[in-house]
Amino acid sequence: MRPHSAPEALEAPETPAASEALVRDHTIYACVMGSRAFGLATDGSDTDRRGVFLAPTPLFWRFEKPPTHVEGPAEEQFSWELERFCTLALRANPNILECLHSPLVEYADDTGRELLALRGAFLSRQAHETFARYALGQHKKLEADVRIHGAPRWKHAMHLLRLLTSCRDLLRAGTLTIDVGDERERLLEVKRGEVPWPEIESRMTRLAAEAEQASHHSPLPEEPDRRRVEGFLVRTRRASALGQSSPSGA
Repeated sequence: MRPHSAPEALEAPETPAASEALVRDHTIYACVMGSRAFGLATDGSDTDRRGVFLAPTPLFWRFEKPPTHVEGPAEEQFSWELERFCTLALRANPNILECLHSPLVEYADDTGRELLALRGAFLSRQAHETFARYALGQHKKLEADVRIHGAPRWKHAMHLLRLLTSCRDLLRAGTLTIDVGDERERLLEVKRGEVPWPEIESRMTRLAAEAEQASHHSPLPEEPDRRRVEGFLVRTRRASALGQSSPSGA
């Protein structure tokens, strides 16, 4: 990754090429997500890459602001600007929290490593509400598939079970682990359509109830540590404005 450019050399991010340059030149954290990170990869599984980029602070001084996210430039690649990423993480967005806990980190500079060190600051009991709300929406889609087509999308059913298990375990232990471990074969049976839909629904109901129970006694705080995260963001923006490569030089 190249050092942050001087203000006069910055190109306004109005074109796809300029947006892709933000990812190429200013990524602070990159990881692999999806089935490979979850321990559910099989032959032919895609490699989903996710990342966080730090848009140089001078770009925010213009009328045309940097993008909050960028798709690409590689296939199956998606990145968020740091502030947007932190905002979503503070809201306990499941996809964002899981991204922070991927076991397959491909790149992290000094700022990225500080972001990873903040993982605990984003975790709170709010995860129960956001994970459960997301799960409910996915469950309704699966039910619609059963009504219309006679069967759910099995891969989606597998991932919903994985998400519900992850939510329950997060609330119980206070830490987020996304690799499914010993549950791999049971989940792959669901993906292959070898488990009847009523049994899958029964599992989902049980996991949701266990997550609800765990939320009342969770070691997690009621809310995330917003002040700590904001302090990190301010230091990072200041370092960028001063032409420094990481918050440690601010």
